[in-house]
Amino acid sequence: MTRPLLFLDVDGVLNPFDDTICPCGFTEHDLFPGEELVRINPTHGMWITELSAVFDLIWATSWNDDANRLLAPLLRIPVLPVLTMPPPPFDPSAKVPLIAAHAQRRPTAWIDDAHTIEARDWAEKRNAPTLLITTDPAIGLTRESVDHLLTWRQTHL
Repeated sequence: MTRPLLFLDVDGVLNPFDDTICPCGFTEHDLFPGEELVRINPTHGMWITELSAVFDLIWATSWNDDANRLLAPLLRIPVLPVLTMPPPPFDPSAKVPLIAAHAQRRPTAWIDDAHTIEARDWAEKRNAPTLLITTDPAIGLTRESVDHLLTWRQTHL
């Protein structure tokens, strides 16, 4: 059986940016001098490793190759494939055709903080099992979302 894909965004998912206070468990890093600090939680690295046992993970973020260069070492995860996004800023709906083309007919999950109506329409119309996990950009990825992904994988495939 083909392993499902898991598309993974960074900002709002692994880097909760939508609050003035850094959330508990996160540390701030100056990865892009002159820009906002990036908030990283090492627990996310353990969760990504856990998910990689049953999903084929792919970066789907405006960070593009910087996700591997800057973020992967902090999370202590291996380099992941990158689905190259347009140069930022871009409308979040621009991710949909890129993800759709890459996913083809494979079962697919997608974690993002900005799923658009186009993303929801795409997910609903697919013939393959599809799950969208929308995170709160002030909180980011939670254990509840990881467990939801694992349960979905087990019950739908």
